[in-house]
Amino acid sequence: MGMCPFFFATNKNMLNKRADKLELIRIAEAVALEKSIDKELIINSMETGIAKAAKSKFGQDNEIKVIINRDNGDIGIFRKLLIVEKPENINVEISLDEATKLNEEHSNKKIGDEILQPLPSFDFGRIAAQTAKQVISSNVREAERERQYNDFIDKKDTVLSGIVKRLEFGNVIIDLGKTEAIIQKNEMIPRENIKAGDRVKAYCYDVRRETRGQQIFLSRAHPKFMEKLFFQEVPEIYDGLIEIKSSARDPGSRAKICVKAIDTSLDPVGACVGMRGSRVQAVVNELQGEKIDIVNWSEDPAIIVSNALSPAEVQRVNVDSVSKKLDVILTEENLSKAIGRRGQNVRLATKLMNYEINIMTDQEDSERRQVEFKEKTENFVKNLELDETLGQLLVAEGFSSIDDIKDSKVEALLKIEGIEEDTAKALIERAKEFHQKDQKEISNKIKDLGLENELINHKGLTPGMLVTLGEQKILKLLDFADLASDELTGGYDMVKGERVKIKGYLEDFALSKDEADELIMSARNKVYKD
Repeated sequence: MGMCPFFFATNKNMLNKRADKLELIRIAEAVALEKSIDKELIINSMETGIAKAAKSKFGQDNEIKVIINRDNGDIGIFRKLLIVEKPENINVEISLDEATKLNEEHSNKKIGDEILQPLPSFDFGRIAAQTAKQVISSNVREAERERQYNDFIDKKDTVLSGIVKRLEFGNVIIDLGKTEAIIQKNEMIPRENIKAGDRVKAYCYDVRRETRGQQIFLSRAHPKFMEKLFFQEVPEIYDGLIEIKSSARDPGSRAKICVKAIDTSLDPVGACVGMRGSRVQAVVNELQGEKIDIVNWSEDPAIIVSNALSPAEVQRVNVDSVSKKLDVILTEENLSKAIGRRGQNVRLATKLMNYEINIMTDQEDSERRQVEFKEKTENFVKNLELDETLGQLLVAEGFSSIDDIKDSKVEALLKIEGIEEDTAKALIERAKEFHQKDQKEISNKIKDLGLENELINHKGLTPGMLVTLGEQKILKLLDFADLASDELTGGYDMVKGERVKIKGYLEDFALSKDEADELIMSARNKVYKD
């Protein structure tokens, strides 16, 4: 901690020597300058340290106050006493008469006032000096950390540059000049070879008050690090002519960044690539050769996903904006390109767009549509007692469920060729009757399955969802809170190199990933609130 604490250890008799007293002020000034903290705070710390040492000399029951003269370094040691009518503890209390005897000036004091009784100077023993030294060290260290925090809190969300000072258990300590920062092991680019003395850049993602260790947290793996590097390399982004909409990274391997031209005369992708790839190459070099795909933004999610899944050629995209799902249909040859090695390409595209992306071949899409058409038709035929032709007609016209018919108007059904007014009214009536009967059966089933009330009353879960969860033996809110969103919505996974469809518990309810996340997080907040 610099020179500050050590004046006690070097000379026990310093309090009696004028040169040492002046040295006290000079030490305070030197430490304040070195640590960039207020000199007054250093002197206050010295006063506190001396007071603590004095307590060991005069007794721990005393209230000791130390005053260091800021001009000449004179040290005054006092006992703080409270004026009372009848003193009970002579270490901290005194009568008005006794106070006046100590000093005639105290005659102006009254009951409840405090006075300072001078104490004799003394030589610091080893224990007392060590105590004072610890107090001063602690106070200076705390002030220094507070100064660091205040200096760097406004540097959060920026890129900082520093010298690698040392490596600790896989973490990298960076010297930023007046302070140190840390890049934790999981915030490093995998397989990156960094050694002491290297100059590195990193993204400052957090600055927080910590009693021990580093307070400034840096990252080279954060998606924002790549974005900030593009800010530095592409003047059009810095000037606000091109906007970064989103980004996603697999640190050290591959990344995607989506850009939009605010100035429509600009080519955002070309500007980010630069002349002969100079701009993007500068970012790639800083990210240790990470391959970067630059994606042109569009209002149409189908266009973005087609760009994001490059080099795969997309045939068509079915967009569900409500559930934030995209069905991407392409040829068998393009399937592996779209998915990428170990699913990397589609995973990054999913993060980039914040949409669930289902990739399938034309044949898989056709088969899925046929299965859905058949299931919807059978639902109408069985539960509304219709003939198959009428059921198929309703599905073809966009009616997916019995609730769609229940909530529709007679006029909407009359637009379908072959349906007359009587038939339309009868269809709506049957749909309402089925709905009432179905809700009653669902309610009874929930009761029979033994779901706990906490789960039944969890906001966002419909009766149908509750039955499905109960059938999967998810009966408590705690069970639900421990699920992952993918377990609810379903998706695709790579098993032994094969792309396998994983069915989610609530997949049939068209639940989006965001909705699933919200349901699970609200459950966790309830369960783990204590």
